[in-house]
Amino acid sequence: MLLSFSLLLLTGAGPLPEIQDPQEKALTNGSFEELEHDHPAAWFPAAWAGKGKQSVAESGRSGAGVVIRSQEGADIAWSQTVDVLPFARYRLEGWIRTEQVIPIGGHGALLNVHGLAGAQTTAITGDQAWTRVAVEFETGPRDRVQINCLFGGWGLATGTAYYDDIDLLLLDAKHQVAPFIEVDARNVGEPISEYIYGQFIEHLGRCIYGGIWAELLEDRKFFYPVGTESSPWHFTGSVTMDSEATYVGEHSVRIDLSPDRPTATLEQRGLGLIAGREYTGHLIFKGSRGIESAELSLGWGSEPDQKQTVVLRHQKVDSPRGEFRFISGGDCEDGFLRLTLRGSGGTLHIGTISLMPADNVQGFRADTLELLRRLDAPVYRWPGGNFVSGYDWRDGIGERDRRPPRKNPAWQGVEHNDVGIHEFMALCELLDTEPYIAINAGLGSVESAAQELEYLNGEADTPMGKLRAANGRRDPWKVRFIGVGNEMYGGWQLGHIPLADYVQRHNEFVEALRRVDPEILIIGVGAVGEWSRTMLQECAEQMDYLSEHVYWQEQPGLLAHVLQAPDSLRRTAEAHRAYRRELPSLQGRDIRICEDEWNYWYGPHVFGELGTRYFLKDALGVAAALHEFGRNSDLYFMANYAQTVNVIGAIKTSDTSAAMESTGLVLELYRRHFGIHPCSTKTNPRFDALAAWSEDRKHLTLGVVNPSRQPAALTLKVSGAELAGSGIQWQIAGSDPESFNDPSSPDQIQIREIPFRNLGDQLQLPACSVNLFRFDLR
Repeated sequence: MLLSFSLLLLTGAGPLPEIQDPQEKALTNGSFEELEHDHPAAWFPAAWAGKGKQSVAESGRSGAGVVIRSQEGADIAWSQTVDVLPFARYRLEGWIRTEQVIPIGGHGALLNVHGLAGAQTTAITGDQAWTRVAVEFETGPRDRVQINCLFGGWGLATGTAYYDDIDLLLLDAKHQVAPFIEVDARNVGEPISEYIYGQFIEHLGRCIYGGIWAELLEDRKFFYPVGTESSPWHFTGSVTMDSEATYVGEHSVRIDLSPDRPTATLEQRGLGLIAGREYTGHLIFKGSRGIESAELSLGWGSEPDQKQTVVLRHQKVDSPRGEFRFISGGDCEDGFLRLTLRGSGGTLHIGTISLMPADNVQGFRADTLELLRRLDAPVYRWPGGNFVSGYDWRDGIGERDRRPPRKNPAWQGVEHNDVGIHEFMALCELLDTEPYIAINAGLGSVESAAQELEYLNGEADTPMGKLRAANGRRDPWKVRFIGVGNEMYGGWQLGHIPLADYVQRHNEFVEALRRVDPEILIIGVGAVGEWSRTMLQECAEQMDYLSEHVYWQEQPGLLAHVLQAPDSLRRTAEAHRAYRRELPSLQGRDIRICEDEWNYWYGPHVFGELGTRYFLKDALGVAAALHEFGRNSDLYFMANYAQTVNVIGAIKTSDTSAAMESTGLVLELYRRHFGIHPCSTKTNPRFDALAAWSEDRKHLTLGVVNPSRQPAALTLKVSGAELAGSGIQWQIAGSDPESFNDPSSPDQIQIREIPFRNLGDQLQLPACSVNLFRFDLR
């Protein structure tokens, strides 16, 4: 059942605001008299489409003003971001004069609140003298808004518009009351599934290669011809690509020595090395007579003594593997691995080369594994994501050096195929987690999907089971969670087809998969709206769960940025409740949601492709999202944070270190300490809170998010449980919502553990904080 979780339409954080004047002004420099570098102070130019010019007008309605001009058509503005009270009523007003303003799909000249539907004044067009315009609006869950002196507006306009004497007036804040939390510990919902703490990893950017996998070398199988712009390899001497004597892929490296060119080198730079750390690797090669010496060097500087060199001796055709070991003599970010050949003749072919830190665990980075274990995710989704719709699982099995490198079918860069089914299953074993494998239902065939499942789950005497055993694994893995396709509703997805055709494709895939293993649990592709409704209507007998995806962008204001996360998850749950009421196909069926991609996604790519950075404010949103999963525990079965490492990741890495992001700290904290039996919880809409009994019901836990730059004291009222006044408060907090962790500064944000005794009825929350309380009971 759905519990009664309420966010009362009351607000407050800390002391109640004192409103001396019911028309208190919130805008700065609305008369445009103050200038900074030829711009009106506190205002900035914004543009969405077209071409125009924003400038200061020396003569406005009363003194200076601003002006916007466009001959070609524009949708632009002078804008200001303003702090406001949430759940309050404001009036935006000002004066506009126009000269030959003609809308071209837009509105004209007006004022508006950016992104708030209906918060716009009447648009002025044509030739109009100074005209007053105004609009009243409710801020709702917003503590910051963007005010626009807008030209065009949802389309273009031409002409000239002047703006002056802009005001934002607070009209009503009567609903400000003291913050509180009320918990009814007797009103308990369905247990929160442990699978909401799941993770998702994809062959994208530096999630696997450069994040989880320990390989230091880029393009170790020479997908790109060496020396080209795309290749990380550089050479001197006679070095070419040989497409006839290939070891793996379309070509291999060939190095020829001659009396005229008796020396050749092949080198990759940009390696991050740590002093005293051991590195191991191997080289697949074969050589002919005439080569006098073959040396491999690991370097950490430009001086002759800042490298270590080994001599390669295995040059016979029947013994092509040479192994090597180095110890770095220094720290550096631009280390190199260099092969040097000398001789009056001879040829050397290179198939592949590998270099890893010696402390790798079955090929995985030891530092990343440590952080993954802290997350303790119960399930990992793999291998995609968009990637899976172009992925051939056969490329990722067999001898690792013989697996072909491919262009990543969905993203940038090369798919080395060093991590395939066997490696992913080994990772799951190392982490004591459960695999969730997505099947290629894009460009992949039904036959290939069935064979993949047989490779995973078939006995050793089946055709694919025999192949698995030949590759080193006799016993089947017995994978339970199988996802059929990824985001097949999107035109960006390889193999996308219309919904009416896809429901048939889904059913064909599932029928074939269940013939191989009827015990699997099928997760279908959903997208809340018509796609999910139709999938549930036409494929209910051929699925056990339906996936949904959600990503949130940055929002102005801390409160709106945080609360968008639970708000969107609640809307998804409400839609699924409607499906259950309205669809006959769901009668007697309990098809729950797998939110198998969810996260914030915005900002520059600091950590490679889609490697966005996360801030403390994002951690608050992740905690609120976890609360929403708990509030709808009867619907959300699984949630997979997307993605785990580097790519919009909870963990970020460099070549030499790894750090837990703020969002990862929240996942770690709640996985370890939050309860599983959710209780009815009420609070002000300025906060987000959820209480839950521990599994053994010996403790009551309470998660509270304070998305404010001010500390808060909340009155706590609990019925149905008697608190002893002692317990532990864990905090993730900071004064700056833009603070972050990364590999170079991993501890800017931390989890603080604070035991307490003699707790009364007040909870103290730091500014910008996630708080998890565990109360002892009498």
